[in-house]
Amino acid sequence: MRTLLLWAGDDPDREGLLATPSRVARAYEEHFAGYNEDPAMLLRRTFSETEGYDEIVLLRDIPFESHCEHHLAPIIGRAHVGYLPRHRVVGISKLARVVEAFAKRLQIQEKMTAQIANTIDAELQPLGVGVVIEATHQCMSTRGVHKPGVTMATSRMLGTFRDDASTRREFLAMLGDRSRG
Repeated sequence: MRTLLLWAGDDPDREGLLATPSRVARAYEEHFAGYNEDPAMLLRRTFSETEGYDEIVLLRDIPFESHCEHHLAPIIGRAHVGYLPRHRVVGISKLARVVEAFAKRLQIQEKMTAQIANTIDAELQPLGVGVVIEATHQCMSTRGVHKPGVTMATSRMLGTFRDDASTRREFLAMLGDRSRG
């Protein structure tokens, strides 16, 4: 960190920067805490007493902050995660924790979208999974092309969400206008 401060043209020994290297280290521990989580383990405790519930489970508008693996710039967005249970459901906070575990790693949005969907599919073995992520990328808005306000959307559909057009439509309809800002 001292090297970067010197490279930027500042004095790492001046009062305002003396504690910056340790502050950055603590911030990075928080930003990249997802490497210490096993997202699959978060989904291992499930509930089979659902009174026959067999419709889509959707958790909308899960906020997240991540960092682009190319520039270490923030990615700020929200995720929408849904699945069609086969025989069991998971506590909804676990879906948000899976998003968080993958977000707190160096990422590209496309990979994060696939990781979340693939993990839910592998662990819960539902009939289908749908994940939609919308985010702004500071690597695009504050540098390079300088286009603030641009939102990127990605999706991953598995199982019946991919194969059955009516299930896919129902999932996307449940997102409604919220998925479009």
